[in-house]
Amino acid sequence: MTDRRYLRAAMGVAHDSLRGQVEAEHFVAGTWHRVAVALADLRAAPDGARDRQLLLGTRFCVVTVQDRWAFGFDDPEGYCGWLQEAALGADHPVSHFVATPATHAYPAADMKTPEVMALSLGAQLQVIGEQGKFLQTPQGFVPASHLQPLSEPLSDPVAAARSLLGTPYLWGGNSRGGIDCSGLVQIARRVCGLQSPADSDFQQVMPGQDIAHEELRTGDLIFWKGHVAMVSGAGTILHANATHMAVVEEDLEAAIARIAPSDGPVVRRLRA
Repeated sequence: MTDRRYLRAAMGVAHDSLRGQVEAEHFVAGTWHRVAVALADLRAAPDGARDRQLLLGTRFCVVTVQDRWAFGFDDPEGYCGWLQEAALGADHPVSHFVATPATHAYPAADMKTPEVMALSLGAQLQVIGEQGKFLQTPQGFVPASHLQPLSEPLSDPVAAARSLLGTPYLWGGNSRGGIDCSGLVQIARRVCGLQSPADSDFQQVMPGQDIAHEELRTGDLIFWKGHVAMVSGAGTILHANATHMAVVEEDLEAAIARIAPSDGPVVRRLRA
């Protein structure tokens, strides 16, 4: 795939996986790290436009560093871009993920202490202890009821997406603080152990069963050119959109009619 978002090469340096496929001055194995902040912008270029956001604990392979910006790709998708080098820490095990729309890490097992970090659905942490109703992590104490073992993913992506209703729309956003259409679908599926491309324009290569409009059922995905929504029930969809500037649940046919003038007709209906 030659799209820059999946091309593991920049500034004359390429990942070893591209040997024989691209020309580069240097090929490297890369160094694995973890995102060490609550949320990090993944940019198209150093200090450039945001493509996506990566949550705490996301594994990231650094291919090259230029002026305190690290270029590489995330795991598991392999999405490429530039992160501020300061947003990365050493690679380490993770054991749990945030299973609620949002939560906080505290300096002590006490909800009355000032929080040290806000965390969003899907953030990954290493649990190293337990104290009362809190689990201890390197970032602080997190309510145990808000975390779930990575070995026990959620079971309903529609419920996960619905939990983010009202989240403000943010281009390239991936968190409770702000999210876009593909970010919503990706995180709702990812916390259920399902994968989804980070950007809606990759709908043509996303694997799954193409279905007719009358066959749509809960959990199916509907793609327009530049937009994606999740079927949430009979005749309804969940999506983050710029009309409402938020995650909303609305009538499917009304949404199709409203979206048509800007993004055209539906281009794919997918059971993934």
